[in-house]
Amino acid sequence: MAQEGDVATTPEAARRKVARVYQREIERAGGTWWSAISVAGGPAVSDDADTVVEAYSVNKIAVATAVLDKIDRGLLTLDQRVDVPASIVIQDTDGVFALDRAYPSTVTLGHVMSLLLTVSDNTCVRLCGLVCPALELNEILRAKGFVATQVVPVANPNRFFLGRTTPNETHRLLEMLVGGTLLSPTSTDYLLNVLRSLSAFTDGVRLELTSTERLRVATKAGWFADGRNEAGVIFDAVGAPAAIYAMFASGTFTGDPAVNVDNFGATHPALRARAKLGRTMIDAVARLSTPAARTFGAKAYRPVNGG
Repeated sequence: MAQEGDVATTPEAARRKVARVYQREIERAGGTWWSAISVAGGPAVSDDADTVVEAYSVNKIAVATAVLDKIDRGLLTLDQRVDVPASIVIQDTDGVFALDRAYPSTVTLGHVMSLLLTVSDNTCVRLCGLVCPALELNEILRAKGFVATQVVPVANPNRFFLGRTTPNETHRLLEMLVGGTLLSPTSTDYLLNVLRSLSAFTDGVRLELTSTERLRVATKAGWFADGRNEAGVIFDAVGAPAAIYAMFASGTFTGDPAVNVDNFGATHPALRARAKLGRTMIDAVARLSTPAARTFGAKAYRPVNGG
């Protein structure tokens, strides 16, 4: 019988390995899980994957997709400037804009989306809403086939809650992205480059990976209340998409509920599970050759020391 440490040399073996570790880790973590994971183009995990779930910040990928769709159609540009009045800044403990203390100001739309997807700045949701109102955003997503992946409009047409999705729809959005059918090549490169940044989320799937390995993972996490979600793509060493994952979890997790409720970091049981799965998925595709029509090679990490 294959063991966890065995090196998978076929797609079928890699899928079995991922499925085995997924089942073990969600049992350890507790909570209720809804997930869709594929390896080398085939399903590895389908766990209530058509259930409509709260997406939280995972839906920021969908928000960015709608904005980039408008850019592809010539209605917006990455370098156009967006006004940032003090009244639009969300004073939470996430992101960058609340730290600025220098308003009003202006930033480019490209800057807005890079902060939306890396440090998950919630003010950027409002800034995106200025150029892509909620109803238009939902219509763009529906036109692309995402009927469950929708934001929730409010009275102000330029604001919205991040809304819902299903694991299968988020998985399909990512599959279309790396397949080149979601956005233009330029917008595809922009979105994947941001999601692969080492400034992006590292507490979940990427936690147990080296810097070089982290650059092979395009990921977005989302959390609120008891929800702990993450979705993304893992690329092989030559830049071909080798695994796609969409994992959503909520409920009562193992450990002290009083601690878990305010714990959104790497020590939360759900994030520990995702870290183990990240290590497993990277290892599971290490020996696979994944042919793909499009490849996305990672840029080498080049740290600097100022100057």
